[in-house]
Amino acid sequence: MFQDLDEKKKQLDEKRPLPAFTLKSLKEKLLLEWTFHSNAIEGNTLTLKETKVVLEGITVGGKTMREHLEVINHREAIQYVEEIVTKGEPLSEWQIKNIHRLVLKGIDDEYAGVYRDQQVFISGAEHTPPEPVLLKEKMEELVAWYEGEAQQLHPVERAAQLHVIFVGIHPFVDGNGRTSRLLLNLELMKSGYPPIIIKAEKRLAYYSALDKAHTTNEVHDFIEMVKSEVSETLDLYLSTVT
Repeated sequence: MFQDLDEKKKQLDEKRPLPAFTLKSLKEKLLLEWTFHSNAIEGNTLTLKETKVVLEGITVGGKTMREHLEVINHREAIQYVEEIVTKGEPLSEWQIKNIHRLVLKGIDDEYAGVYRDQQVFISGAEHTPPEPVLLKEKMEELVAWYEGEAQQLHPVERAAQLHVIFVGIHPFVDGNGRTSRLLLNLELMKSGYPPIIIKAEKRLAYYSALDKAHTTNEVHDFIEMVKSEVSETLDLYLSTVT
């Protein structure tokens, strides 16, 4: 199921260490696109070029403070994810809350890094997340699954499943989508894969695959979507070093 990805990753690993400037430019490209698309999926109206400008410290006229903060916060969250990978820290609730705290910093400080205390619904989805009273238990189950059963899965499947389970729980009032994609890439990066970009134009297929996973327990479509994006990113890396 993952043979093609394993072969591409093997080819990339054989090329390591990548040239320093090449690696730097790839990381900058992916950071920009990851930030732009992850925010765009959630309704941020900044264009790719405007997102780049905001990352460079310039304010874009006609855009809200929240949209600017979403860009700056996302970059900080990516930097934190990279730090976790470098240190080899295991997944924990504390870590997940820290990622979320960075995502919502200055936007909604009351709920940044704090599990929701009210019921929420996912717009356009059939699945209804669990009641607030169940969140602590559900998040503990997520970490227990990760530490146990998940370790038997291929890294790409494990990353996809982590995203699916987290979004199904929807533990925060806001910022669950961005946090889930950060967790997805955190897991991929831990296993030596480059981060992937789920593009805003694929939003409908992305949401449909997630809702199918939550309502039928059929995760094939979502795993296939993640596999496709992993393959695309590996191709990008390989194209720069062959």
